[in-house]
Amino acid sequence: MEFTDRQKEIINAAIQLIAEKGIQQLTIKNLSQKIGIVEGAIYRHFNSKIDILLGILTSFEHRIGTMGEKFNAASGEDAVGNLQTIFANTFKNFKTNPALAAVIFSEEIFQNDKKLSQKVFSIMQKNQATLQSIIRAGQQAGTIRDDISEKQLTLVLTGSLRLLVTEWRLSEYAFDLTREGKKLWISIGNLLTK
Repeated sequence: MEFTDRQKEIINAAIQLIAEKGIQQLTIKNLSQKIGIVEGAIYRHFNSKIDILLGILTSFEHRIGTMGEKFNAASGEDAVGNLQTIFANTFKNFKTNPALAAVIFSEEIFQNDKKLSQKVFSIMQKNQATLQSIIRAGQQAGTIRDDISEKQLTLVLTGSLRLLVTEWRLSEYAFDLTREGKKLWISIGNLLTK
């Protein structure tokens, strides 16, 4: 789905509003005040707050989708390097846009709406499929250990990434996410290879 410039503006303002004041303050009224337009103008672009949240998720999905497509076609010879690049790019994206981390890792936003929870689940499945594909190719090429299943290694990768981003966010961004991400990657790289 392609968003118009105004829809992108609304999505970005919603992300900022959630990051600054929490999901409870994401209302059409507050959003219109943040952007400086009347409430009716927002409704011309999105039918509801849920549609705006779906827009945020779709925008995030598109960002990570293109990276996943790039690495799905990669060979297993550089699987560890590909995983490291995905890790580094993810930390870089969140460091550049910390509000996005606040939205993506806020389950309470999505748990009460079936469309939103299905979208989050779909994104998680796509991410895990990409990582599993890279790990599997690395296992077949002998560059990633094969005594642990690709599914379990994927859980270790995604869980580690998520925990570090959550600690960073809850500490009010008190440490350099990319630097700590590099340190984490050293341990994960050791785990992936025998």
